Amino acid sequence: MSENAHPSRDPEDDVEAATERGTGGGLLESAVGCALAVLGVAVAGAYALPRAAFSIDGGFEAHARDWSVILVDVPLILLVGLLVPPMTWAAASRRLPPWAALLVCVAVAASVYWGIEAVWHPRQDPDPGYQGPL
Repeated sequence: MSENAHPSRDPEDDVEAATERGTGGGLLESAVGCALAVLGVAVAGAYALPRAAFSIDGGFEAHARDWSVILVDVPLILLVGLLVPPMTWAAASRRLPPWAALLVCVAVAASVYWGIEAVWHPRQDPDPGYQGPL
């Protein structure tokens, strides 16, 4: 009797109705957001790790190892690379077409890395004539 009271529904009808309302069909947009997060971390790592290599290695006998670069700066830059591109994509794709949202995402990420470049100056290898304190 309960089977007759509630006829079975086709799941395809639910997907079509959700797509018409604008709440479905976001699988591609979600996948782009995840891909942007992975790409953002890869770009952040490729940007930050070579610049921080001297602070991580520390040079001769690790005398110039900088723990603030290792424990604070690099993880924060990687976190920015993880969060900024997908959050920008999520905000921009609500109002703009996908190609414009992608352009906005690239522009925001580039401006964030430009800002990091402007203020972050980890210690680099000393010049070739460096003799130390002696």
